[in-house]
Amino acid sequence: MHAQVGDVLVAESNKVDSPRHRGEILEVRGADGGPPYLVRWEDGHEGLVFPGGDAHVLPGGD
Repeated sequence: MHAQVGDVLVAESNKVDSPRHRGEILEVRGADGGPPYLVRWEDGHEGLVFPGGDAHVLPGGD
């Protein structure tokens, strides 16, 4: 996975009828755009994330 500041991390839910989570990537702490990422989620919480296989990155502004 590769990301840059301003991109959007989308974590798909693995439960039926549960929403996906979206957040703005504030910092990229891994080498060459890799995880971990500091993310501000839609609800305003921030956290350091090592995304799993159910996540993907969208370019900033999408």
